[in-house]
Amino acid sequence: MAIEEDSVEVAEKEMEKMAILPNAQDVDQHDTPTPKKKGGLITMPFIIVNEAFEKVASYGLLPNMIFYLLNVYHLEAATGVMILSLWSGISNALAIVGGFLSDSYFGRFRVIAFGTLCSLLGTTLLWLTSMIPALKPSPCSKSSGESCASATPIQYLFLFASFGLISIGAGCVRPCSLAFGADQINNKENPNNERVLDSFFNWYYASTGLATIIALTVIVFIQDKFGWPIGFGVPACLMVLSLAAFLFGSPLYVHVKVKDSLFVGMFQVPIAAFRKRKISLPPIEDEDQYFRGNGSEKTTLSDSLRYLNRACVIVDREQDLKPDGSASKAWRLCTVERVENLKSICRIMPMWTTGIMMLVALNNSYTTLQAKSMNRHITPNFEIPAGSFTVFAILTITLWVAFYDRAIVPLMSKFLGMPRGLGPKVRMGLGLLISCIALVVAGIVESIRRKAAIDQGLQDDPRGVLDKSAMWLVPQLVLLGLAEGLNAVGQIEFYYSHLSKSMASIAMAIFTLGMAVSSLVGTLLVELVDTITSAGGKVSWLATNLNKGHVDYYYWLVAFLCFLNFLYFLVCCRVFGSSGSHGNYKAKRSDMVEEDTV
Repeated sequence: MAIEEDSVEVAEKEMEKMAILPNAQDVDQHDTPTPKKKGGLITMPFIIVNEAFEKVASYGLLPNMIFYLLNVYHLEAATGVMILSLWSGISNALAIVGGFLSDSYFGRFRVIAFGTLCSLLGTTLLWLTSMIPALKPSPCSKSSGESCASATPIQYLFLFASFGLISIGAGCVRPCSLAFGADQINNKENPNNERVLDSFFNWYYASTGLATIIALTVIVFIQDKFGWPIGFGVPACLMVLSLAAFLFGSPLYVHVKVKDSLFVGMFQVPIAAFRKRKISLPPIEDEDQYFRGNGSEKTTLSDSLRYLNRACVIVDREQDLKPDGSASKAWRLCTVERVENLKSICRIMPMWTTGIMMLVALNNSYTTLQAKSMNRHITPNFEIPAGSFTVFAILTITLWVAFYDRAIVPLMSKFLGMPRGLGPKVRMGLGLLISCIALVVAGIVESIRRKAAIDQGLQDDPRGVLDKSAMWLVPQLVLLGLAEGLNAVGQIEFYYSHLSKSMASIAMAIFTLGMAVSSLVGTLLVELVDTITSAGGKVSWLATNLNKGHVDYYYWLVAFLCFLNFLYFLVCCRVFGSSGSHGNYKAKRSDMVEEDTV
């Protein structure tokens, strides 16, 4: 299963800085005097350790989880893949909820503490399912033809409760941890403030990247070598240390005041427009009739999506406005800036949909199952754990982003006059195209693997290891990592270049939502393929026994869908590029993102 967060580090870093810096003036130490100075670099170890241990624990559970579902809970491969896809989708979707709750109601400290506690409870509950026989089905051997008992509703309840608690924890910790760390060291009076923030961001991303690699190697190795009780017990212990480290530093933290959330504003606009649906729209040139509010960005009201313009029309100044000039009812009168923000999101949504299919291609557990059936030995005494093979995609993403930023962009700037390198849409398109190639390669490799397994007499032995190196899987993982590094970073930069500065956090939320939707789409696709291909008693393409199924056909099907998605992307580029109504913020961002055509 791909770890999408590592593919967006460079773009996410700049976006998080823009989303975080405006909050410095809201720190409560400016409102009430405190006996001693809080925050500073002394708080960094507690925050970074909390985030790193949470990533090691949660990511360390993902790669081998498909084997836990198959071998311990006796599920079919397609069912296990669907469960893991839903789990990933829920975790990504809850990140939006966690960010909303921290910004609007509880503050980052409380949300992170609650999320860390939930992750601890979830990993502990999962660990207990491997320790207590009553919490899991009775062991059996499918290869011997023995009938395996299904899990009881109570056993499924404990398993899914552990998944749910881990998802809640991830949804609370990940969107808040970086911003909370920046709150501690963001000091406008310090002339080196930007440098200190950059240093923190670099250390943060280095620690989380290292945590991901440790999760995909060390934790997976422990699970393979010592079994599930120890393999799940280690992440549970790490979560104890994560919560203890975070709470230990609580007396030192700076807390940022909660404020109105931009997410709420996105819902206020259509409701306000609907309430005033019967009024006549004044001319756009009549600026006095439209509410701009105090402190809003200077934004020009556009003529596109005119229905939404009603949300910012002032009908009766005495009723609609307070004496200080603010809106009396936020759900009836919105600022021009807020209306244009929603329009910007509506305009970029077609481009957003083009990234869903590629994320579907990235998120599958069949690569792990393939690796398990192949020779993974590097030396006679050491073999790579099957769940660790996704590290090749992560390393590709990391190396590509660094190489592109440090080598390709300077060369393009020097010789081609492109100081920002390839534009976001070009990178998005290249990523989509490379994902198609990667899936074709994956289908070819699986076809070769399946033929070799049949030739070696392993067609009826799903647990047999054929005499073919698992390194055959590396090219497709490298290509998928490259596709993700191009498309994901390009997506975020595209969103950021067409949204206002105040919407930096929403740009990341839009991408996170795409990951959540892709998990649901992937689950539906697996369900459809499994149901259709197994009709009439036939062997499903996605059968648990890969040697009897046809995962290669599934890969080629997804490759075809990705190619259709690429054509759809070209159409969206043509439509988006020909639209002259999306430029409210384009001039403001022209120094950050080069205009590009596809």
